[in-house]
Amino acid sequence: MHQIDHGNAFDWGRTSQDYAKYRDIYPELLYQKLLEKQIGLPGQKILDIGTGTGVIPRNMYRFGADWTGTDASANQIAQAKLLAEQQNMQIDFRTVPAEELDFPEHSFDAVTACQCFWYFRTELLMPVLQKILRPDGKLCILQMMWLPFEDKIAQASENLVLQYNPAWTGAGETRHSVYLDDTVLQFAELVSQESFDIQIPFTRETWHGRMKACRGVGASLTGGTLAAWEQEHIALLNEIADEHFEILHSVSLAELKLKPSQKGN
Repeated sequence: MHQIDHGNAFDWGRTSQDYAKYRDIYPELLYQKLLEKQIGLPGQKILDIGTGTGVIPRNMYRFGADWTGTDASANQIAQAKLLAEQQNMQIDFRTVPAEELDFPEHSFDAVTACQCFWYFRTELLMPVLQKILRPDGKLCILQMMWLPFEDKIAQASENLVLQYNPAWTGAGETRHSVYLDDTVLQFAELVSQESFDIQIPFTRETWHGRMKACRGVGASLTGGTLAAWEQEHIALLNEIADEHFEILHSVSLAELKLKPSQKGN
C-alpha cells in the first residue's frame, strides 16, 4: 500500500475535540453486522485497537460485552474516557500503541479495528493478537470511506484539502474490500468479507467538522493555515450544499480468526 501522506507527520491529538464531536457517524447497520458475527455479545471481552475517541466501544456497549479500547494518542483516549463517563459507561480505555499491548494470554474473545488498520505495523501487531486472543477469538477490521467520484460535495471538500495539504493520501477513495497484507494472512485466515453502500446524513456544520477532524486537516494543518482552510471550506459549503444533505459512503468489514497452527496452544 502507499506510504501514508508520503511520510509527512500528523498528530490525531491535535484534533481530538473535533474528532469526539463530529466523527461518531457510523451507521447502525455496522453495529448490527458485528453482532451477526457474534462480536459484542453479553459476557464477551472485546478489545478495540486504534479506538480513537472510543466510538466502537461506546456504541456497542448497550449490547452487553465488556469493552476495552486502546490508542496511541493520549488526547484521543482522554476524550474517550470523558465521553464514556458522561454516558455512565464502564469501559477500560488505555493509551498504548497496538503493537505494544501487554495483556495476559487469551484475554479477549475478539479484537476490533475500525478505520485504523493501515496505521499498524502488522509484523509486530499480529504476534501480539495471537497471544491475547482466545483460541476461538476473532479479529474484525472495519472501514468506512466517502466516495468522492460519486458525491460532488465530498469531492469539492477533498479538492480543498489537497490545495492546503498536497501530501494527504486520504483522497480519491473508491469501493474496495479491506486490504489484508501477507503478514496478516500468515497469522490469520479470512472468514468473511462484505461491503455495502450507505448515505450518511450531515449538516453544513457537521460535514465541516467531519472534514476538519480528518488526517489531512486537523491532524496536520496548524495556525493560520488551518484557519484559512476553515474559512474557505465554510464558504464552499455555503455555496454548494443545502443545510441538510447526505454523503455517499462505502463500508467494508473483514472477519478473521487465527490459524490453528499459529495459536501456540
